[in-house]
Amino acid sequence: MIGDVLISSLLCENLKKAFPNAIVHYLVNSNTLPVLENNPFIDELIIFNENETKGLLKLICFSKNVNKNQYDIVIDAYSKIQSWIDVFINQASKKISYKKPGRTFLYTDNVTKHTEPKSHLGLAIEHRLALLKPLGIEKPLATEPKLYLTEKEIENARKNLKDHQINPNRKTVMISLLGSDESKTYPLDEMAKMVDFLGLNYDVNILFNYFPKQIKQAEKVYNQLSSETKSKIYFDLLGGDLRSFIALANECDLIIGNDGGAINMSKALSKKSFIVFSPWIDKNVWATFEDGIHHTSVHLKDYFPEKFDNLTNRQIKKQVDLFYSYFDFDLFKEKLRKFLDLHLK
Repeated sequence: MIGDVLISSLLCENLKKAFPNAIVHYLVNSNTLPVLENNPFIDELIIFNENETKGLLKLICFSKNVNKNQYDIVIDAYSKIQSWIDVFINQASKKISYKKPGRTFLYTDNVTKHTEPKSHLGLAIEHRLALLKPLGIEKPLATEPKLYLTEKEIENARKNLKDHQINPNRKTVMISLLGSDESKTYPLDEMAKMVDFLGLNYDVNILFNYFPKQIKQAEKVYNQLSSETKSKIYFDLLGGDLRSFIALANECDLIIGNDGGAINMSKALSKKSFIVFSPWIDKNVWATFEDGIHHTSVHLKDYFPEKFDNLTNRQIKKQVDLFYSYFDFDLFKEKLRKFLDLHLK
């Protein structure tokens, strides 16, 4: 996923800064390539195309080809079956990953994950940076993933804004309207209340983040809004691809809405964020850079901790609609107001 790939790119930056002469390759899914474009800390991208590596034999063949690069060190930040096979075949003398029962034999160094964040970075970042410790990097040299836009991309985004006659005298807010799937998407009726709260109380430009195939869901939110809020929304202002979205997000002042790739990319562009987490997602992991000022978030567990007693994330996900039914916008409206007042007034 985009967030995982973006955060894991920190490994590349730290390796390059600690060992400037090292050659660093990054193996990633093909659909996440845009977030790594122009990254100066990656020497080569090894592309994992799921359609071309389906089935054990194809996966073994792919892994053998990767092994031809004769790596000295392999860091497995994914630690699932596809990477286990790749690591098993690879002949690197040092192999690093997370400690998991039944697969420690694959690695020379097994790093134990901790369960509570030790800093504002959040567990997602802290866990990845811990993978550098077996290499002697105890104090990371970089802790914030970044995206790298070209001047041309920035210029095109600004032209796009101008072509849509966006008001240059107002701040611009991106709405992370939909999660990566329904289980990560705040109910659209409640999302409409949140967007309307923004539009009725703040003089801003509002952009919706959605894929063209999700236009029906976006319209469902839009159709519930007041006329005043609708007048501030540039509904058709979308990036044609992921790089175009990144460039548009770079022109925004902040982002609010569902946790996901859009939030992680915006953070990597140093944009402020207010996140609504899905009930089954662990906030301690993905609430990166949470300081209550520039980055803040809400989770149903903040308000009804007793509903989560003795339940795993998997169990919560199976009944996520029930949990979402408790997560009214009114629960966190004042928290959102404080965040918006701080950054928009």
